This record gives sequence, C-alpha cells and structure tokens, in this order.
Amino acid sequence: MDLRESVRQLLREIGANRITRSAYDTAWVARLSELDSPLGEQALDWLRTHQLGDGSWGAEEPRYYHGRLVCTLAAMIALARRGDARDRVRLRRAHLALEAATKGLRADPAGETVGFEMIVPTLLAEAKDLGIIQNPGGGDGLLGQLVLRRAAKLATLPTGVVNSTVTAAFSAEMVGPEGLQLLDAENLQQANGSVVYSPAATAFFALHVRRRDPAALAYLRQVAVDGAVPYVAPIEIFERAWPLWNLALVGSLDDETLALCQPHLDFLAEEWKPGEGIASAAGLTLVDGDDTSLTYDVLVRFSRSVDLDGVLSYGGNGHFLCYPLEANPSVSTNVHVLGALRQAGLGSGDPLVQKVLRFLGQRQIRRLFWFDKWHASPYYPTAHAVIACAGYEDGLVGDSVRWIVETQHGDGSWGYYMPTAEETAYCLQALIVWRRHGGLVPAGVLRRGGAWLAERARPPYPPLWIGKCL
Repeated sequence: MDLRESVRQLLREIGANRITRSAYDTAWVARLSELDSPLGEQALDWLRTHQLGDGSWGAEEPRYYHGRLVCTLAAMIALARRGDARDRVRLRRAHLALEAATKGLRADPAGETVGFEMIVPTLLAEAKDLGIIQNPGGGDGLLGQLVLRRAAKLATLPTGVVNSTVTAAFSAEMVGPEGLQLLDAENLQQANGSVVYSPAATAFFALHVRRRDPAALAYLRQVAVDGAVPYVAPIEIFERAWPLWNLALVGSLDDETLALCQPHLDFLAEEWKPGEGIASAAGLTLVDGDDTSLTYDVLVRFSRSVDLDGVLSYGGNGHFLCYPLEANPSVSTNVHVLGALRQAGLGSGDPLVQKVLRFLGQRQIRRLFWFDKWHASPYYPTAHAVIACAGYEDGLVGDSVRWIVETQHGDGSWGYYMPTAEETAYCLQALIVWRRHGGLVPAGVLRRGGAWLAERARPPYPPLWIGKCL
C-alpha cells in the first residue's frame, strides 16, 4: 500500500477510538468485581498479566514516574481489595517499584500527569488504610503538599461542588467514599452514561455514587477491550481534528483524499458551538481551548466558515486557557491559539498575537524548546511552535529549528527518551514547513530523517501523550 492510499485508509477508519489502555483506569474497573461484574474480573486478570518487570504498572517505555506511581498505586489497591492469594507476590514486587516511582517524580521533565494532585492523596490514604504502605508520600512531605493543592483547587469551584461543567469531574474518583458530599451527583453523568468520558470516574460512580448504575456500567462495557479501558473515551473530535491538521500541512490534496476529508470536516463544523468552540468528543460538556483552537485552524484551512469568538473565549491573564480554573497553563494550547489567530488573518503585531508570543517566550527553555503538560516530549510543542511561527514570527523559533537539527540522532531519528516515529515525524514536519517559508535546513537532515521514518513508521508506538498516565 503506497503512502497516499495509507492516508485514505486512515481517513476511512477515523472514529474507531483506538486509544491506549490505561492501567490506572483499568484498576478502577477491576473494583467492579465487588458488584459481581464480569468486567471487574476481566480487569483484574488484565492487571495480573500487565505488571511490568520491575513490579510496577504503567507505560514500559518511556519510564514516566508520575504515570508509574498512579498506575501502581491503583493496581495495588485493586488487587489488595479484590484479588486473591496469587496476588501477594505481585503486591510485594509492586511495593519496591512504588518506592522507586516516588523517588523519581522530579525527573519527569513535563511534570505531573492529569489530575495528579487530585487523585494521589486519596490513593495514598486508601493504600495506608489497607496496610499496603506505611509512609504515604515518602519522607519529603509529598502527601501533605498534594492535599493542600487539592484543597486550594476545590476552593475555586464556582458552585462549591464538582459537576460535569468543571474539569475536576474528570477525576471525580478523587473524593473517595468519604467525600461524596463534594459531588453534584445529579449533574455528573453525560448522555452516554459516563462521568465526563472518564472510565475511572465512571467506575467510581457505579461503585459509590449510584451503585450498579446501568448507564455507567453500559458505558464501561462499551469502551472496554478484554477488561481494559483507556483513560478517556470516546474522542471523536480530537481523533478527527489532529489528522486533518496534519494533512492540511501537505498543501494541495488530490480529489479522492479531499473527498474523504469532507465527512470529518462536516462533523467538526456541526459540533462547533458559536462563542464556545468545541470539546474533544461529541456531547462532552467540557469544551476546551486546545481542541477549539486547533479545530478552528483546521476548518479555516479547509475553507470552512467558523467564528473566532470560540477561540477568543479562552483568553486569560497573560495567556490563553485550555480549561477554566487550570493551575498550569498549556504551552501547546497557546501554540494552537497562535495558529488559529494566524489563520484568522491577524498580523503578528496584533495585541492578541503579541500576548501569545510573550507567553511562549517566557515559557521557552534556554530559548530553544518547550515542554507541555499534555505531552512527554519537547518535540511536540516545539515542532508545532515552529509550524505556527514559520514565515510569521521567525524570531521566536529560529533557535528552536537549530535545536531540532542538532538533536537529530545519528541514524536520522529524533526522540527525547528513545528514537520514535512520532517525534521524528514532528521534527520533519517542522523543518519542511520552515524550509517552505524560506528557512535553511540541511538537505541531509531531511533525507536521513525521511529514510529512518519510512522504515519504522508502523506501530507499535511508545505512549507519549499525558493523561492520568502515559
């Protein structure tokens, strides 16, 4: 199959929700065995067969300690509560891995996983009550710090409780059985039965909020594969917008490929809410600045009419927001806002554009690259920044282009932790767009990168996107 036909096949398959399984969320589903649910038993078996060699759970590569910590804690609790004698050895091995993960947290370059400060205090306290661990948070006061941060975040809730309009609902399991008063139980579920499309939060809901809730259990059965679930599902909008954005970078598409894009563009246009933008999935109440700005960029590139007000509604103090009340601004969201403003026809001197550029300049590391809270690799936000700025605001990313060129591995690949097809593709995209706008890129860099990618473009791919784990 040639490259063009591969792209067409991808466009035919978009919408299948093929998302990496999450050990963290699967551990919550495993607790459903308490309800005599076959899904819970399947999830327990999945955990047993997916413990890593060092005793932990989570992504094998790259080793990202925040993800390892939440996955391992959740799996240990599930096995301690619902496992059997066979699992005692697994728990002993996991205990040693948990200590290593706790000590390694500061080594994670992109910082915490999603909801880390919300869910870890509950997991640590439960693990202590079960006798799994003796000193929650280790000796550096981790638990105390996280408890304070969680309390501060909950204090900012507009209604004082967690409902489906605030991002804390995605981590609703963080309240634990003793904190149910923090949940607005009547306004948590979405139309598909989930708690804002989070399998972990939905499993908690079915266990402790509305026990055996049929809609919640039906949702979990729908998204599970052999008992394992992803950290979010479905993501029909994200799953369409990102491939279309990448395709738009190609420039002119042949008629057959362009025709296959149209149903997906129709879907995005229909889901767009004027003045609000769009969420990562159809029907999800949590619209966000990242999906909104990138989808706007896509729709304009494909000559669709869409209002800029949806993007502008995420304007914050000194930057653009991904979600209201977020404690940690997203670099990639602001990069995508920059791309949207550029597609809207705003010049680089426009005050809104300058606002984003100032923020990105402040967040740039050694004036070379960026990390972002949604991705473990610096190549993702950095490559997207180069694409957004090339021929528009070259001064911000000129040194970033040099950094990309200089960090290419000898075999032609790129990868922060290890060579990956994903990161190599990001870098090639950025360099090609840079050259298209008149920038200088050594031809050998592109040639070696393209040759490496052509040989290794097929899955499996190491998980690099940051959810509650990688």
